[in-house]
Amino acid sequence: MNIGKIITDRRKSLGLTQQALAEKLNISFQAVSKWENGTSYPDVTILPMLATTLKVSIDSLLGYSLQSLTEYDKRYDMEGYYWGLSPNHLCYEIMRLKPPTTPYKVLDIGCGEGKDAVFLARNGYNVTAFDISEQGLSKARELADHCGVKIDFFKADIRDFRLEADFDIIFSSGVFHYIPQEQRKSVIDSLKIHTAANGINVINVFVRKPFIPLPPDIEEGEIAAGDWKSGELLTYYYDWLFRKNEERIFDCNSSGVPHKHCMDVIIAEKI
Repeated sequence: MNIGKIITDRRKSLGLTQQALAEKLNISFQAVSKWENGTSYPDVTILPMLATTLKVSIDSLLGYSLQSLTEYDKRYDMEGYYWGLSPNHLCYEIMRLKPPTTPYKVLDIGCGEGKDAVFLARNGYNVTAFDISEQGLSKARELADHCGVKIDFFKADIRDFRLEADFDIIFSSGVFHYIPQEQRKSVIDSLKIHTAANGINVINVFVRKPFIPLPPDIEEGEIAAGDWKSGELLTYYYDWLFRKNEERIFDCNSSGVPHKHCMDVIIAEKI
């Protein structure tokens, strides 16, 4: 059990010192130090609070996390930006529906190299963003610095991360297909609970069509998560107002080999 290293990595990714973590848990920093150097383990009674503070599930804290998406570190370890720098068209939908007349709080889930997070921050939104790829986050921070915007970037996995703060806008593109069937409701429920009144969730997800071949750069983790069916994403937001609900097939060249995707897109408002 490598819980000490997991605690160390999560604490540092959240910008917490041992003392700061100890204060949140109402324990001594020496106890945290002992956990991290492997001379002792957290008591079972403190695990729920520790997991919540570190923004992971207890399973992940104990080392039973699902397979990491390390393939993206390889993709992002290149000259330039894997996805380019043009913002997702959904960013313009966000600006249309929630123009930044006030500094709306935005959460970008699976921000990759940061192009959308930086675009929204440059246009006046207060942006928080996370991704599982440290390589992607490093480039995202560089891009934000280059553009002169401040964004709260941190490392997390959507499959075990749960929100604590509320956001006006929650945005995610090309990420939800990693969520296994059995976790989808709990993940989306967490997003809905932590969306402010009249806030919006702007989400797309790849759906499988028998007449579209699998893309050449598909990963094992994407297949293992299971297929999303057409309209499935819609059902999780049945009690919200839909500002957009569409299915689109589009061309893609991300791997250097031309191929097609089918994607369901929703913009739902919490009334």
